[in-house]
Amino acid sequence: MAVTLTTPNTILGVLEPKSQTTRLISNVFTVLLGTVLITLAAKINVPTWPVPVTLQSFAVAALAAAFGWRIGTATVIAYLLEGAAGLPVFATGGGMAYLAGPTGGFLLAFVPMAYVIGRAADLGASAKIGTLLLAMLIADALLFALGFLWLLVLGSGASWIDQSNIVGSAFARAVQPFLVWDALKMLFAALTVTGIFTLAKKRA
Repeated sequence: MAVTLTTPNTILGVLEPKSQTTRLISNVFTVLLGTVLITLAAKINVPTWPVPVTLQSFAVAALAAAFGWRIGTATVIAYLLEGAAGLPVFATGGGMAYLAGPTGGFLLAFVPMAYVIGRAADLGASAKIGTLLLAMLIADALLFALGFLWLLVLGSGASWIDQSNIVGSAFARAVQPFLVWDALKMLFAALTVTGIFTLAKKRA
């Protein structure tokens, strides 16, 4: 029985070829292309410490919505595996030590972020800007929550955290400055995906 990796509610599902074999090859290529796009988004960054400002969350949100949860999460996992293997795909490098550092929680949280947004897209959110944006904001909040918890675990003894106020210091340095920017990135991602999806449906 054929395995369905996409749905007609996503950009990829609308545009992918009909042949099962061609579709499989297309999906593999899509995952690899997705990891390249996330890498490029990571390199567009402002090197703030401990967490740089990048376009990664925008790329993950847009790709997950465009691909659906299966291909979307597979793309993020492949990206993380590339980084863990030492490829310089993250904002300032790669390797297991990088994943264990301050940004590791945010990077790993891209997986559930892609799942939440991809599931919403599979259920038809790509045709509804408000629904898709809400899903992206919820997923982004999850990203921040998991990344923040990771920072709290690493916070004890870290030079960039005020040891007399670990929670407040970690929030002020690694979460608060990014909230508005990420909300804007989610809005731009939702507008981009719904716009492309509408065009793709018209041409299908």
